[in-house]
Amino acid sequence: MHLGPGTRALVTGSSRGIGRALAERLAARGATVGLAARTTREVEALADALPGEHVVLGATDVADRASVDAAVARFGAIDLVVAGAAIAHPGAFVTLSAEQIWEMTQVNWLGTVNTVAAALPGLIAQGRGHVVVVGRGQAAGAVHAATTSAARAFGDELRGELAGTGVSVTTVVPGDVPAHRVADRILRAVERDEPQVFVPRTARLRGVVT
Repeated sequence: MHLGPGTRALVTGSSRGIGRALAERLAARGATVGLAARTTREVEALADALPGEHVVLGATDVADRASVDAAVARFGAIDLVVAGAAIAHPGAFVTLSAEQIWEMTQVNWLGTVNTVAAALPGLIAQGRGHVVVVGRGQAAGAVHAATTSAARAFGDELRGELAGTGVSVTTVVPGDVPAHRVADRILRAVERDEPQVFVPRTARLRGVVT
């Protein structure tokens, strides 16, 4: 898949980290980016700073399917969707509140499902497109590891399920490296249709599974 002028990419979690870096890299290539995050202020500022015209989809809560559906409908046609929103409440399982456990479950795992489910029918209908599922390589406790591992397993299996539809999936496991380095590697993987990306490569050797 070529990424450049004419590409329409929706990125959740685009206010910071890997999501923001992806938005910057995509905009630099001439793509139109749908900027989705929980709050509007940061993505509005990002849209103003990026070259080109982009669509602010702030106040998008990936834990709420209706919120994601509305963002996808507002953005319109999609070529690339990046499920990149995630949160971490670091700490051992016994130290976490029920609210913290549920929030990570909703955002890291169900948020990925909601994002993909909202965008996938349009991708399949047009017979082309790409889905990127961003896991987390540095686990911040048992619950964080479990929720991000679920997202990664979902992406890995979904690629096989979509064979023959024209829609592909890349699952990303980033380590503790700069966000722009991860973003560059993700875009290269999308263009090459790689199933999995580990950044750095040693993330796989260290046994990173989240």
